[in-house]
Formats: sequence, structure tokens, C-alpha cells
Amino acid sequence: MRLEGKVSVVTGAAQGIGKATALKFAAEGSKVVICDVRLGSMDEISAELKEMDAEFLAYEVNVVNRDQIKTMVDDVVSKWGKIDVLVNNAGITADNQLIKMPEEDFDKVIDVNLKGVFNCTQIVVPVMSDNGGGVVLNASSVVGLYGNFGQTNYAATKWGVIGMTKTWAKELGKKNIRVNAIAPGFIATPMVKKMPEKVIEMMEGKAPLRRLGTPEDIANAYAFLASEEASFITGTVLSVDGGVVL
Repeated sequence: MRLEGKVSVVTGAAQGIGKATALKFAAEGSKVVICDVRLGSMDEISAELKEMDAEFLAYEVNVVNRDQIKTMVDDVVSKWGKIDVLVNNAGITADNQLIKMPEEDFDKVIDVNLKGVFNCTQIVVPVMSDNGGGVVLNASSVVGLYGNFGQTNYAATKWGVIGMTKTWAKELGKKNIRVNAIAPGFIATPMVKKMPEKVIEMMEGKAPLRRLGTPEDIANAYAFLASEEASFITGTVLSVDGGVVL
């Protein structure tokens, strides 16, 4: 098991990529800290982790709220003594064309997807440093690399995450903390599955592999980057997109 003995925090863990990542990390031997904006939304993943006999803690955390993050981190350290891996997965969308986008929709996406990553990382990194190192993994997107119609706010956050990833890799390497990002393509999350069939078929057709990615595809990539197999990888953005941008 590649993550045996590790303590991993996954934000936005209630569903989709976050849920798949938490389950994958647990299967790889990690103790898992799951958090989401509503505690009740994690009932399903909590039940699955219990079935696996995994060691886990669950917290209600809004990544915009630094006090909630600090309370969670302090409690994890008091119980398990450390945090080895942080997966900054929590994110939202509020799509609209530039000229139609309300300012409040721009602000709330920036707050969660960009500042939320900053908040969590800034609070967790001192714990990692005190423990001799760690791994920070950030959720970017192919939208952050190439843009997307109607997603000014989302694209800005995912491009910003790449900038923070590369900056933190330079700053934190001396503390033995690796920082990487993953840029998923079209992934069959619960949100995507609710889209019209024609839209899903369009997304599938754009990828050379002719399918949507699964949350497990992204979770597998996170598990690799969190493991010692990736011990000389930092500051990179791994595209897991089925070749959609080729």
C-alpha cells in the first residue's frame, strides 16, 4: 500500500473526485480526513469508509472560513499528530458569459476555488514543515490551461491555482514539501451526468479516447503524486484528460 502510515486531508470529499480520492487513499493505507461544506453530505462516503475499516475523521469545513480550517487542522494534529498530504479539491462553478456574469458570481468562485486553496495550504503547511515534509495537491483543470466559453471566473481560478502550485513548489521545496496540480478534462461527476445527453456525447467525442474520465481516473493520479513513487516530482501540472486538448 503506497500511502500506509500517512494522514491525508481531502477537501470537497462528499462526492465526485473528492470522494473517489478519499476512498483511493484509504485503500492505499492512509488515514483520511474528509471535509465538506455540509457534514451531512458526507454520510455516504463515511459509510463506505467504515465498510473498508478505514481510519477516518469527518469535518464540516467551508474553505472560505479560516477558523473552520484551523479548528479541523488542530483537531487532526491532536488526534493523529501530523498531516502528510493535503488535496485541495473543493470547488464550485457559477458559469456565465463575461458580459452577463454577476459580480457576486465572480467573487464567490474566486473565494472558494482560489482563496480556499490558499487558506487550506497556508494553515496546513506549518504542520507539514514541523513533521519534516509533505505533499500538497491542487485541483486545476484543462479550463485553466486553455479557457472555456462562459467560464471566466472558473478559468481564472484554475489558472491561478497553477501559478500558486509553481510558486509554492519553489518556496516549500527546502522544507521537503512537494506541490503539484492535476488538470482534469471532462470527468463523469454527478454534476456532469445531469447534463443533456447531447452535451455528454459532444464531450466524449472531443477526446481521442472517446469517453469521459471517471473520478477514479483522477484519484489514481492523485495517489501516484502523493506517493514516494513521485518523490522527485514538484511544481508540475499533470493533465488527466483523455487527450481532449490535443
